[in-house]
Amino acid sequence: MRNRAVPLHEVYVWELPVRIYHWINALCIVSLCITGYIIGSPPAFMSGTEASFSYWFGTVRFIHFVTAFLFFFNFIFRLYWGFVGNEFSRWYNYIPFTRCQWKEMLDVIKVDVLQLTNKKIDSIGHNSLASFIYFLTFLIFLLQCLTGFGMYAAMSKSFLPHMFAWVVPLLGGDMHVRQIHHLLMWGFIVFALIHVYLVFYHDYIERRGVTSSMIGGWKFIEDDMIRSHQENKEKCPRSTGS
Repeated sequence: MRNRAVPLHEVYVWELPVRIYHWINALCIVSLCITGYIIGSPPAFMSGTEASFSYWFGTVRFIHFVTAFLFFFNFIFRLYWGFVGNEFSRWYNYIPFTRCQWKEMLDVIKVDVLQLTNKKIDSIGHNSLASFIYFLTFLIFLLQCLTGFGMYAAMSKSFLPHMFAWVVPLLGGDMHVRQIHHLLMWGFIVFALIHVYLVFYHDYIERRGVTSSMIGGWKFIEDDMIRSHQENKEKCPRSTGS
């Protein structure tokens, strides 16, 4: 554990739009997983209830579809913010273009996964491995949207779902698409569990305010780490905008 006597500086890492996106996304995933699981395996506990509760399954489907639209447009906004946000939000952080990023990914694997060393990772935002994993989750988000709206197109008159009607025949039919959609749901659940664990783990070990930064936006960074961050930007530039 780090010594609290080490001088720390406040660094504004996560802008308000990123934080809003994060929490909307988290709530959407929870809602979609719960309602999606019920839709995939409808329980029988509501049989024999009052007539006022007889449309409970329709309500579950309605919540799932509304949340899916919110999840989709929230995702579109994050794609946009990857081009206009600060240096920690830009897309060049999430795709390993440089040798430095690949080296940092290997270092993080040695520290977090294999626990071969306790070398300090000098990343103020996401480290390169976390960034690349988030990029892969964005691709999964996209595939989940494609399969979800593709299935919804068959029962909706809305313009947006019908834009994805080509997905079902492309992926081999409705049954295959449902299986893909279902498996991706479990992928979200596994990712969320690992994500929450690592957030608390790094918050406890590094003591830089990782958890609170997604509420207030600020992290608390050591002087030497800020200097190292600036040196890495000069040595391994990722974009002319960095």
